[in-house]
Amino acid sequence: MKIGFVGLGLLGSAMVRRLSSQGVPLILWNRTLDKAKTFGLPYTNTLAQLFEENEVIFLCLRDSLAVEEVLKEVEPNLSGKVVVDTTTNSYFNVLKFHKFVQNKGGVYLECPVLGSVIPAERGELTILVSGEEEVYKKVEGLLNLLGKKIIYFGEPGKATKAKLINNYVLGLFMEAISSTLVLGERVGLSKAEVLEVLENGAGNSYLLKVKKAKLLEEDFSPHFSINNLYKDLNYAEELFKSYNGIALEGSVVREVYKLCVAMGLGEEDISAVYEALKRLVQAPVAMKS
Repeated sequence: MKIGFVGLGLLGSAMVRRLSSQGVPLILWNRTLDKAKTFGLPYTNTLAQLFEENEVIFLCLRDSLAVEEVLKEVEPNLSGKVVVDTTTNSYFNVLKFHKFVQNKGGVYLECPVLGSVIPAERGELTILVSGEEEVYKKVEGLLNLLGKKIIYFGEPGKATKAKLINNYVLGLFMEAISSTLVLGERVGLSKAEVLEVLENGAGNSYLLKVKKAKLLEEDFSPHFSINNLYKDLNYAEELFKSYNGIALEGSVVREVYKLCVAMGLGEEDISAVYEALKRLVQAPVAMKS
């Protein structure tokens, strides 16, 4: 089976390193070709060539617009291809992608993942899958190299719904931890003291465990960026509204991440929401005369 990989951002690069380390032969393509050359793996100069030469093509792109651009560019080369899309997409767009690829003679599997760079490098992602079961079984071995857990939904769009709900919770949790940390420091506790209380009390969570060091050291180098989470929160709100859902907390928290982007923190890790909230607390308040 010949396998292509498109998209060498933080997560895509981690996936490539993992698959390559497990002996999977990959051919790469990235819009910035210089990046593809850094892996020491075969690469193609054009996207069309990648789709022509490979049976299974992984996508790990920034958003639904990027996925749409790729699929339209390779439209003549989709026949007989399996597109494994690990991008976190808009629910409404992902339904279109299933139909678009099918109409061109290929198969589209939506496979958004839970986890970021470090779990990807260790093969410890959780992978959510929707699409034809027979095709899923065909690539299941590859997915097992990337993930410790695969949840197969079948029905198109369902995996994306689940991913957006997960990232909705992620956004709420990260803001809650950060806000609590800022408040704790404001009333005289040290950062370490607040985090110790949280991890031994009501605030204990997987997210606190994986972000504790970043918060303590104020190391906001990205594993999962604020820009990407803000995009996902917008997709989640779009989904909830279509079902007449009410997500009051999410709407408020989404504005916090929007503020982070406005502060220039968009490419930082999601833990940098702490930095944004700390800046707000420290900002001078104009006194009324």
